[in-house]
Amino acid sequence: MYCPENPNYLKTDESLLREVSNDTTILKTPVTEVSKFAFRPKKKTTSGVANATNNKLLSFIRGNFFTPDAKVLWVKPSVEFLTDYLTENPVDVIISTGPPHSMHLIAQQLKKSFDIPWMADFRDPWTDLYYNKDFYQLGFAKRKNKRLEEKVLKTADVVVTVGNELKKYFDRFNSNVELITNGFDDEVDNHEKIELSQKFSLSYIGLLPKSSLPTNLLMAIQCLIDENSDFKNDIELNFIGDIHESVSALIHELQLSNYTNFFGYVPHKEAIKYQKSAQVLLVLIPNVNGNKGIITGKVFEYMAANRPILALGPINGDLQSILTNSNAGTIIDYDDYVKIKSVLIELYTKFKTQKLAIRSKGIEKYHRRNLTKQLAAIIKQIKS
Repeated sequence: MYCPENPNYLKTDESLLREVSNDTTILKTPVTEVSKFAFRPKKKTTSGVANATNNKLLSFIRGNFFTPDAKVLWVKPSVEFLTDYLTENPVDVIISTGPPHSMHLIAQQLKKSFDIPWMADFRDPWTDLYYNKDFYQLGFAKRKNKRLEEKVLKTADVVVTVGNELKKYFDRFNSNVELITNGFDDEVDNHEKIELSQKFSLSYIGLLPKSSLPTNLLMAIQCLIDENSDFKNDIELNFIGDIHESVSALIHELQLSNYTNFFGYVPHKEAIKYQKSAQVLLVLIPNVNGNKGIITGKVFEYMAANRPILALGPINGDLQSILTNSNAGTIIDYDDYVKIKSVLIELYTKFKTQKLAIRSKGIEKYHRRNLTKQLAAIIKQIKS
């Protein structure tokens, strides 16, 4: 495993280090973290900013002169370090994962030098990544980014990605594209007894960018509060994680502050407890072009928590297929206010009659032990 020695992240969870096997060789080198002083918010607040800054000039510089991402300055020293290492310590397969997609550029050069089988793993799109628009890229930067993406896709021995929409896109450049979704692990799928909230709680856990602002959902909740005194007494909104400030502003505007809790970032194990205690779990897919292929990793942990999922996002996309096939929840278009309100009433009615439950099916295939078997089979294939 190769990673930065001095990474700059707004949020860290040291407890996740315990999931790394003691048998794993970990290589580290310093990274020039441009984002440390240029591309991150100055204050570590719950701003919901994933990869951009509120400063438009700095975002413009990042988008046009640091392609494909702010880690690009780490590519050259990484190639030099890993070339020396691999000369003395040969490996069977190189696996690069992104974003950040600069990691693929490192692997690409090592593949060329050593002719080692290479797997390029895409957890998210590259040029179509939803927050790229925040970087105000000019034509030359977009063309460069596209060239880098296509070259990586064409030269990798196998491309792995998380959903059918992305697979369809990558199929245009590589005939060996495999699908391995995100998933959940044993710590999510344990049998620890966690009491459900006594309130009709709708909980969102994770990063919530401005592009996922659930305006119609919050308006429907406000309307139901005005119409139904029981709903008013029972409703509770919980936001756990890095939440964009526009969410709290809208909640204040709609006079929902008394019904809303913001908990900020919490360690992974605590986030799982919030998932399991919620009456309803919210998924908010970014409301942007090309979002049919976005499947947030939390969806699979939500399914393992065995609570009903209410998702806002594109109809007929990858997420709808997953929720429908697993019977884990409902997805509604962001703009369908009438249906959003109707589904909220349906969920609340079940809550009041103690029938709010979910009977999901087939989710075991998303357990990481099964996903790892798929990965191992692909590695074996490209080694032979």
